[in-house]
Amino acid sequence: MERLRTPDERFDSIGDFPYRAHYGEVTDPTGGPPLRVAYRDEGPRDGSVVLLLHGEPSWSYLYRSIITGLRETGHRVIAPDLVGFGQSDKPSSRRDYTYARHVEWMRELLVDVLDLRDITLFAQDWGSLIGLRLVAQHPERFARVAIGNGGLPTGEERVSEAFTAWQEFSQSAPTLPIGRIVAGGCLRTLSDAEIAAYDAPFPDETYKEGAREFPLLVPTSPADPAHDANVAAWAVLTQWTKPFLCCFSDGDAITRGAQRPFLELIPGTSGQPHATIEGGGHFLQEDRGAEIAQLLADFVARG
Repeated sequence: MERLRTPDERFDSIGDFPYRAHYGEVTDPTGGPPLRVAYRDEGPRDGSVVLLLHGEPSWSYLYRSIITGLRETGHRVIAPDLVGFGQSDKPSSRRDYTYARHVEWMRELLVDVLDLRDITLFAQDWGSLIGLRLVAQHPERFARVAIGNGGLPTGEERVSEAFTAWQEFSQSAPTLPIGRIVAGGCLRTLSDAEIAAYDAPFPDETYKEGAREFPLLVPTSPADPAHDANVAAWAVLTQWTKPFLCCFSDGDAITRGAQRPFLELIPGTSGQPHATIEGGGHFLQEDRGAEIAQLLADFVARG
């Protein structure tokens, strides 16, 4: 598998993200050298583990204020960059990106490399599509789950007009303005420096094959290759009795209403203080990061 690696100097001028990258290696399923996956690892090593999984087309920079808030309350925070994003390696061919591979790459990093246990997961966007599959595969490693603006589609759900528009744009635009795309998913106005930070992982269009392919990997039909695996994951989640929290924002057209299946089908949602994040867009971490950090700290403290 051919891959690109963003030069480190692209990240040197990001002033509001002091957290250095750590690296783990995961398998190249085509038989080539391992891929390098970046992750942030902050806070005390004996702190309660909070895993933050980002989505498309962002990277762990999205979680900077949440990392700060959780670290200050004594938690160990793990925030990976998905393969194809951030400081992780970026396969240069779109055919090398599949849903199943992304699940396995994160499983390798979190289970085989880091051996994380007693995990509190917070996931948004593609972070939930990947993270919930991992919860279903390794329920014994997760203590609790929080989802914000995410889902686990099987392809049988109604597809929103907002997602269809995004999918079409991602395939037709001659260039993908990553920073502007993230800014467009926020309710607050991002600074030029923040937009530049989202552009940093992608020196040119050749680095964006993952960002291009991800919208097509979301299951939108029962014939999707991920249908059966996601149905199997739901079978596990419908038996999940550990705490499960929904904290969706009030300003995201793409995932509006997506919390309903969780609330209706997962026993662990019962009795939890589910929250609506007011004033939050699709990237609610940008709009209400400090609020989410406190919500997660309280969630862990509830036991």
